[in-house]
Amino acid sequence: MRTLLVANRGEIAARIIATARRLGIETVAVYSEADADLPFVHDADIAVPIGAAAPAASYLNVEAVLAAARDTGATAIHPGYGFLSENADFAETVAAEGMVWVGPSPAAMRAMSDKVDARNTMAAAGVPVAPGSPDPVHSAEVAMAEADRIGYPVMVKASAGGGGIGMAVAHDRAEVADAFATARSRAERFFASPAVLIEKFLPRARHVEVQILGLPDGSVVALGERDCSVQRRHQKVLEETPSPGVSPALRQRLLEIAVAAGESVGYRNAGTVEMLLDVDTSEVWFLEMNTRLQVEHPITEMVTGLDLVEEQFRIADGQMPTFGAVAPTPRGHAIELRIYAEDPVRFLPGPGLISQWQLPNGEHIRVDAGYRNGVKVTPFYDPLMAKLVVWGETREEMLQRARTAVESCHITGPKCNLPFFAEVLNDPTFIGGQYTTNLIAQMRA
Repeated sequence: MRTLLVANRGEIAARIIATARRLGIETVAVYSEADADLPFVHDADIAVPIGAAAPAASYLNVEAVLAAARDTGATAIHPGYGFLSENADFAETVAAEGMVWVGPSPAAMRAMSDKVDARNTMAAAGVPVAPGSPDPVHSAEVAMAEADRIGYPVMVKASAGGGGIGMAVAHDRAEVADAFATARSRAERFFASPAVLIEKFLPRARHVEVQILGLPDGSVVALGERDCSVQRRHQKVLEETPSPGVSPALRQRLLEIAVAAGESVGYRNAGTVEMLLDVDTSEVWFLEMNTRLQVEHPITEMVTGLDLVEEQFRIADGQMPTFGAVAPTPRGHAIELRIYAEDPVRFLPGPGLISQWQLPNGEHIRVDAGYRNGVKVTPFYDPLMAKLVVWGETREEMLQRARTAVESCHITGPKCNLPFFAEVLNDPTFIGGQYTTNLIAQMRA
């Protein structure tokens, strides 16, 4: 891998560029008009403007990204997360043009791109799935009939895509009809697919995921689990590893399920198997597989000592990872706080010009930032500004270090959710480790 084009923006682009630079790989950044002043543009060896601020005109503009790759002589493309990262057609085109795609095969991406198809594939492989509609739902009448069959409450969600977009809980037929209309509309808008999935909803659940790596020799290894239960609007805002609600025996089961899921589709490179854990019964249900690097991958890096982007590069080049065929045993505890330009109570975006930007540093503290002082957070993209990642030998040490780190953060200009982290890190339910996906709703009740 000689020259890498990073088909993304913000903190993840900067983070990928940093690893490439350490490994002596030349980097190419592509950027929209709105992002011209962001750090990742200046971090790269080469920076190419690719269009207007709207994602469709820039980061989702396949031809503009490919043209930048051709013009700069890029030999590989890393898509980060979001945008084109799970676009199998794009990955196929990259490979057809003789460039290395830093990610899984298009076939694996397609197998997991639709939630209904993914559920059926997993069920056939013996992976546990929640009761749900076996086929995509295209009408409110069918949605209500499926909900009656499955039993209330149910989750109504877009069959394609991710990020919590188009999800809603329904407790009766009327709510199913309303949720179906919303999910269908958003699915068509965001994912160009109107199909909807009806699935059993767990009122008391943890959202737990396992980081996997599919290796060139055909094996799949698991690198531990992450707890992603702290969410607003079905979207993650804080993650920790290991999960404080998972016993050693259950952890082993989660890892085995994740490996089986990866093997069932011949998975290669980095991916994440997401699952729901019923806290009352300890049942585990497959949720989806993300065929890319996750936002929260740094906490896995903190407890394993790995650089997952470097491992991605190696696997894409047909090399075994730095650790060989045996995954390292995670050590200690790590937490990631997603610092968003949004208010800390209702979590609504609040872009603006950054007039103060002070983030902590020190031993066992890591900050992956997409912005700096004097630049503007615009309304065109996800409002994630930075990720504050903290490690501790014990969970208690980690939480105390995280509290101190949050206290030392100062960001002014745009709205910022830092006060929420000060709140949640001192919440008795969170401290006790027995929280569920309802934690924020309970805190706001």
